[in-house]
Amino acid sequence: MESRSLRTLVGGLIDYAGLFPPAKLDMAPAAEAYARAIRGEHEWLLSRFVCPAARLAELGTAAASMMPGTNATSGYREQASIGEPWRISALVDKPDDLELIHRFNEAHAREDAGQAVVDVVEVKVAKADDVDPMLDQIPEDIFPFFEVPPADQLPGGDPRGFLAALAGNTCGAKIRTGGIAATAFPTPLAVGEFMVACRNCEIPFKATAGLHHPVRGDFRLTYEKDSPSCTMHGFLNVFVAGCFVFCKGIRAEDAAQVLSDTDPKAFICTDQGLTWRNHVLDITEIARAREAFALTFGSCSFDEPVEDLKRLGLL
Repeated sequence: MESRSLRTLVGGLIDYAGLFPPAKLDMAPAAEAYARAIRGEHEWLLSRFVCPAARLAELGTAAASMMPGTNATSGYREQASIGEPWRISALVDKPDDLELIHRFNEAHAREDAGQAVVDVVEVKVAKADDVDPMLDQIPEDIFPFFEVPPADQLPGGDPRGFLAALAGNTCGAKIRTGGIAATAFPTPLAVGEFMVACRNCEIPFKATAGLHHPVRGDFRLTYEKDSPSCTMHGFLNVFVAGCFVFCKGIRAEDAAQVLSDTDPKAFICTDQGLTWRNHVLDITEIARAREAFALTFGSCSFDEPVEDLKRLGLL
């Protein structure tokens, strides 16, 4: 049985992104995997289904029979009918994508269509000056995350100017923590600096890519047999570090120490709180950080993080 602190730390943590590499599933199997996860023992770890706005109509066609709110009496529909609408995080590249979201939400507000709602968008903009015009067009009932551009596209490689453009708005920042190439993984210090800058700007964050495993270590970049390996961030490292940054105000260099730790035994979860190498977070602090700051991460696999948590004896 998992501890209260672990449930508080990882509850609703995983946005399922099976459409994206390295899994890169077709729409139907990705939707089926999400539907199974919703009905599974560990559904409490699950958050949204991640889908490009340009593929929302395809999602509606493939998944309507699995979504709740239908009148069918067998299969996925019977299981889903007792649930809440699927929550979708849509990837937006241009303002026209917002019309596709509106159409999807309008169609899937009806019970006979399978209920789902896009209530989060993940937005790519080229520069900080593009943030405000995009915010002006996003409906108030949709929460946007703006992806921080790669370091080579930022002045001096510093994300603080970009994050400052988000400050004072109802939005969050998104950081890429990996990919299918070793060069896609930022250093622990870079991630720590990002977190501290987010805290200073009073904006929450989500992470995406490269976080299939709980604790930092060497893993294969893809599911191919001949795939090279590299050192990847662990999602426990990232979100424990995020909790310490938010609740304790630690420096980027100290956050990097948490992010760099490769020892699973350094993370101790109990019903009272969480300890990392004698540094303690109580349940209330973890809950506050997860609610207001360290929100979620995208993963193309739901089963892999769950199985790894089981192997560590945390689930």
